[in-house]
Amino acid sequence: MFTPRTPRIVAARRLQRRKDRDQSGRFLAEGPQAVREALAAGAVLELFGTGAALDRYADLATQAPEVSPITDDALAALAETVHPQGLVALCEQIDVPLGDALAKSPRLVAVVAEIRDPGNAGTVLRTADAAGASAVIFAGDAVDPYNGKCVRASAGSLFHVDVVRASLSVLDLLRDNGLQVLATSGTGEDDVDSLLDGGLLAEPTAWLFGSEAHGLPSSALEAADRRVRVPIYGGAESLNLAAAAAVCLYASARAQR
Repeated sequence: MFTPRTPRIVAARRLQRRKDRDQSGRFLAEGPQAVREALAAGAVLELFGTGAALDRYADLATQAPEVSPITDDALAALAETVHPQGLVALCEQIDVPLGDALAKSPRLVAVVAEIRDPGNAGTVLRTADAAGASAVIFAGDAVDPYNGKCVRASAGSLFHVDVVRASLSVLDLLRDNGLQVLATSGTGEDDVDSLLDGGLLAEPTAWLFGSEAHGLPSSALEAADRRVRVPIYGGAESLNLAAAAAVCLYASARAQR
């Protein structure tokens, strides 16, 4: 049974750092839900689990290419949550080139531009998946989609959509592939309701979302076809990023269906 000092545990634990994830092309997925989706996507290289967890989730263990029992201390070293659920999968990164994602003629795409908060990014990824988006693009100096908090916040959706990492110049390519580019902005000249009522959201669309603290970069706002705000009907100053993304993506999902 592997302990915190076992070389494979030591090596896996290094994947909690972005530098090591980037160099190895690997990452960790924690908990049975993430493991289940990672297995379905064919991304799992090795499954680490305590004896109790491997017994409880025997159906998952039988699907893994390699299973390594670990001690509770080894689990604590690998997991980043306070109360881990006993399973951690060593996975291969699954992001796809932009050209491959666009070759599928997506009708709904979410672009997270220079978002730094992994929880927000993972929640947008989960929301985009739920709304039927086929790709989520991490553009510019955005958080690593394989950050542990981002993986957990995505609740398995990381493995359902095309995850793309690209520069901010991606906007021209999106437009060249038939997508209108809509940038979210609290001061946008258009609002989601008017675009929905006018039928414009039925068109193939890429939604741009910026960081909660700073919004979208000015270059992205200027390059977009439209700058769109979520209307505020009550006294709230604004919506947080994940809530605004849900409103916009679901407006497109409704229009496209």
